[in-house]
Amino acid sequence: MNERSILLEEINPIDFFGTQNTTMKIVKTYFPKLKIVARGSQVKAYGEPIILDEFEKRMEMLVKYFHKYNHLSENAIEQLLTSSGKSQKLAQAKDGVLVHGVGGKLIKAQTENQRKMVSKMETNDLLFAIGPAGTGKTYTAVALAVKALKDKEVKRIILTRPAVESGENLGFLPGDLKDKLDPYMQPLYDALRDMIPFEKLDSYIEKGTIQIAPLAFMRGRTLDNAFVILDEAQNTTHSQMKMFLTRMGKRAKFVITGDPGQIDLPKRQVSGLKEVLLTLKEVKGIARVHLDDKDVIRHRLVKEIIKAYKGIETE
Repeated sequence: MNERSILLEEINPIDFFGTQNTTMKIVKTYFPKLKIVARGSQVKAYGEPIILDEFEKRMEMLVKYFHKYNHLSENAIEQLLTSSGKSQKLAQAKDGVLVHGVGGKLIKAQTENQRKMVSKMETNDLLFAIGPAGTGKTYTAVALAVKALKDKEVKRIILTRPAVESGENLGFLPGDLKDKLDPYMQPLYDALRDMIPFEKLDSYIEKGTIQIAPLAFMRGRTLDNAFVILDEAQNTTHSQMKMFLTRMGKRAKFVITGDPGQIDLPKRQVSGLKEVLLTLKEVKGIARVHLDDKDVIRHRLVKEIIKAYKGIETE
């Protein structure tokens, strides 16, 4: 008997097959003459070659759809199994959707200034996104990076931030250097986990397609074909900011995020972010977006807290 085998790479089988094996139940109704067995990350089918050819093509369409949207609804499965079968182009994101996140979550810019970040990155290769905590500047930047990777506009994503202590003593944290630095990278990991399924994210990190590293690790590199995000840039020094900006290679996109109101550098140390905003003020091709309390998308109290502190700082 003829056999075909399909391996679900970088996909969680539970997510792909659905609750109570919904995906394969529907597939089997369209291929009643095949014996189809799904075990773990592998799907095997047995039957006539001409039917197996069609089955393999449809399964590839389902896998491609899942990789793009991270979700398979019953309606989507039916449409993919009954479409003309020609080389169809998957529907482009509409209504401002940047990424279809884990479980099909629609990730899009939520506020006017976040939408400005999206539009300015379409015409600029370097963007400064400045604003207080909770305004979604890092999350939006990561979504833009994931979108660029999925659309094959770049070959890799590089996320970095300075490992500067904000009241805590890094030296007393337990573990090796990676263990000590991971807490600084956590907000970046959190955003990625919202947008890319665990198996695929793990594979991307292992292959170096997505790299998350402290700013010091950027020295000496040339970042080509990459979407690069420097987070918490208010904690860079003059030399660090200059070093980072001069890493920019061909076909690269850079987003720099920061909050000038939360500088954790030693006293009398000038923030590289504050300095660079003045230094590059007249340079063309560089965009900047200033986010404020109206862009806060966390708990409603965060907006009130920002307003309260703003009042103290202006007194």
